[in-house]
Amino acid sequence: MAYYDNIPELETELDGSGLSIGIVMSRFNLDVAEGLLGACTAELIKLGVNESDMLLVTVPGALEAPPALQKLALTDRFDALVALGAVIRGDTYHFEVVANESARGLMMVTLDYDIPIANGILTTNTDDEAIARMSRKGTEIARVAVEMAITISKLDAISADDPE
Repeated sequence: MAYYDNIPELETELDGSGLSIGIVMSRFNLDVAEGLLGACTAELIKLGVNESDMLLVTVPGALEAPPALQKLALTDRFDALVALGAVIRGDTYHFEVVANESARGLMMVTLDYDIPIANGILTTNTDDEAIARMSRKGTEIARVAVEMAITISKLDAISADDPE
């Protein structure tokens, strides 16, 4: 018996039926972004999310994703958000700035607006690495969005039941 066997646990669920998902996709490195989008939306549909319950917003690059996600969060229409794109290392420091600041922006929106954001903005050294990862990562990100939407909903219900 493991030391945690008697601890109650929220079960992981991946039934996306009835969920509404907002997707922000960067158009920079468009081939990779579209590969991520195709895999992500196919998996969302497989998990039960209706296409009519998805909204796609495209932005120029990864740094523009956080403000678009923030606006989607403000609508209070979505159960989870998804950020898709690719930041591929070049010869300058710009890679680090874009990778770090886009990730920080996503986390700020998540925490400030109490909505899960699945971060599917790839950060890779080469185009080939990004292409090799896009299908698997797109699928994983869809699963993260659905799981976190359900988990946050369950945690909200626990908070609502807490008499404090």
